[in-house]
Amino acid sequence: MDLKAVTVEFPAGANVILAQSHFVKTVEDVFEALVNTGPALKFGIAFCEASGARLVRVDGNDAELAALAARNAEAIGAGHLLVILLKDGFPINVLPALRNVPEICRIFCATANPLEVVVAETAQGRAVLGVVDGEPPRGIEDEAGRRWRHDFLRTIGYKK
Repeated sequence: MDLKAVTVEFPAGANVILAQSHFVKTVEDVFEALVNTGPALKFGIAFCEASGARLVRVDGNDAELAALAARNAEAIGAGHLLVILLKDGFPINVLPALRNVPEICRIFCATANPLEVVVAETAQGRAVLGVVDGEPPRGIEDEAGRRWRHDFLRTIGYKK
């Protein structure tokens, strides 16, 4: 077995969601789930088939994001991998809808941080073992950090 890290590429200001799904119907169902979360959301979707034609199936409402999602999915190359790139919206707003898509088995991450995917390759194919999301912590939150977090969440409207 060979292990490698694949860097996920996405534009500044965008977010990426990596998931595992199980059926060719995924792309259309994910499109519907995302488009129904808000009219301003821009997204690209790519899904790696694990059998049959074994194509990277692609959709979205933003051509650049869809093309980049496809390139990332192809680079990772794991069967049943789902790559979603988002702009003008946030994962916190779409994850509930994605969790209700029957084909989605697992969500690996949802992030705007630098992202690497740890991939194992065997004679049969590739598998996502996990993700490296962002960078390691620099310490433990103190009172000033707690105040910053509290104030920040209220400033951006997620808490009252």
